[in-house]
Amino acid sequence: MKTVSNFDAAEHSHDHVGTQMADLPPRDVLDTAGDLLRALAAPVRIAIVLQLRESSRCVHELVDALAVPQPLVSQHLRILKAAGVVAGERSGREVMYRLVDHHLAEIVVAAVTHAGEDTEGDE
Repeated sequence: MKTVSNFDAAEHSHDHVGTQMADLPPRDVLDTAGDLLRALAAPVRIAIVLQLRESSRCVHELVDALAVPQPLVSQHLRILKAAGVVAGERSGREVMYRLVDHHLAEIVVAAVTHAGEDTEGDE
């Protein structure tokens, strides 16, 4: 896997007049962003995030909305929870899942919108 490292911009300069090198965030921030994007990189997890942007949902509501087996939804929720994308709060016998940060939904919506634009251009 390729990694991003800090490097001396002057050493790698190609004399692009007027081109400014973007300042990169610290490596730990890039690593965390990569982990987050990997956690979102599955169609079922994208669909879960889209469902949770509306409101909190329990597993059976997600199963019904996504038409996928409950064990699969639970597995994807565990991945999203481990990545800090969703949080679960017990409500009686059920666990209600919610997005931790709605910025993540914006990322997912942007990706889905972009993907939709790509397919429209193919027609």
